[in-house]
Amino acid sequence: MDGTVLVADDDRTIRTVLTQALTRAGCKVHATSSLTTLMRWVEEGRGDLVITDVMMPDGNGIEMIPKISKERPDLPVIVISAQNTIMTAIQANEVDAHDYLPKPFDLPDLLKRAGAAMKNRRLISAAEAPQRPSPAPRGDMLSMDAIPLVGRTPVMQELYRLIARVINSTMPVLIIGESGTGKSLIARTLHDLSDRRSQPFVTANSEDLQSADGAQSLLSRVRGGTLLFDELTAYDTDAQLRAARLLDALPEDGPRVMATAQGNLTRALAEGALREDLYYRLGGVVLNVPSLRERIDDLEPLAAHFLGQAADEGASQRSLSPEAMELVRSYSWPGNVRQLQNTLRRLSLTQSDPVITRAEIEGALQSQPSAAVMGERFTDETLSDSVGRHLKRYFDLHGQELPPPGLYGRILREMEIPLIEIALDATGGNQAKCADLLGINRNTLRKKITELDISVSRRRKLA
Repeated sequence: MDGTVLVADDDRTIRTVLTQALTRAGCKVHATSSLTTLMRWVEEGRGDLVITDVMMPDGNGIEMIPKISKERPDLPVIVISAQNTIMTAIQANEVDAHDYLPKPFDLPDLLKRAGAAMKNRRLISAAEAPQRPSPAPRGDMLSMDAIPLVGRTPVMQELYRLIARVINSTMPVLIIGESGTGKSLIARTLHDLSDRRSQPFVTANSEDLQSADGAQSLLSRVRGGTLLFDELTAYDTDAQLRAARLLDALPEDGPRVMATAQGNLTRALAEGALREDLYYRLGGVVLNVPSLRERIDDLEPLAAHFLGQAADEGASQRSLSPEAMELVRSYSWPGNVRQLQNTLRRLSLTQSDPVITRAEIEGALQSQPSAAVMGERFTDETLSDSVGRHLKRYFDLHGQELPPPGLYGRILREMEIPLIEIALDATGGNQAKCADLLGINRNTLRKKITELDISVSRRRKLA
């Protein structure tokens, strides 16, 4: 990788790390803590790439991008920011930033993106592409309070990037996720930030499509806005048929179409619970919304956001003690973000002590679904789905670090123990039957029992 990179960040450590890494990669680097200095370098014609923070002492890095584009239309800009919200990703996309990365960022990933940006710039220059117009900043950008999509985990940041890219697309959008993950909120966000925001946003359910008149009524109400088919898998056969016919009859100037769904759509298609033609019409862009179990590191900023939101609404200003936060992180949150929000809002309204204790969290969760019954929510999962979900959580628990070496052996061991124990229980402790059930040699089974320290008790198995 060669070229000159202009780095703007008020954090000296980040400037040093980026300078050293980019220099080792073969680049020349100019680093500054000032946007004024950055703009002077840009105006002087320096640099093949800009990497800038958002919040700087003398301005906002994102707001500077239109000025950079006007001065140097072919100069790519990568935005890095500790403000890990969907709004940052959307704003970076709107001003045509080449890329956006949240802090803390993965250094090899940033270097890869930097190399791609400079390579793309050289290709454009070689083709002598015409200058692109500077994007006009939007004056009606919604505030973060209006869009409570908070998350700093990689899975959420990737979702933010995809949302930002498809805001003004005309393609249908299918939003998949568990109940309470914010699927409808994402659909509303896409509408409210799009060019259709002045048009109606209409949510349709199965009852709205019980007759042909219902479908026509929906079209009359939505006009050129956005039509959302909410919880698609709950639609009966007739409603799905009418939805498919409605989509076939949409005029060119008709509404944008979105849908939300939860559950295993592959299974729903295989079992005929979801029409294939409807699925393919709605699946232009698929947004997978992660559960809270898949984004544990987002619990702390989410909790702070919801507690602050409750205080703004007149409740007591409260925060979680370290012990309470530990419990919040270990709980399964089957109701996802909605359950977390309601729990913290209730604690803000019913108590006034500034610190929420672990005992309060325990009391609030006592009557709610626990981790022990979480399996009931995944009855349509395949074994592979379930294992994958748990492995994803295991990796998430390590944050930015990799798990200790030897992962393959540890995972196999953890799977072998319950498999053999359950098989032994199912065969009443009869090792010959158990070995036959598992499809392994009896001596192999005995060896496994000894190695894994599995307790065997003979008993009569009830039919």
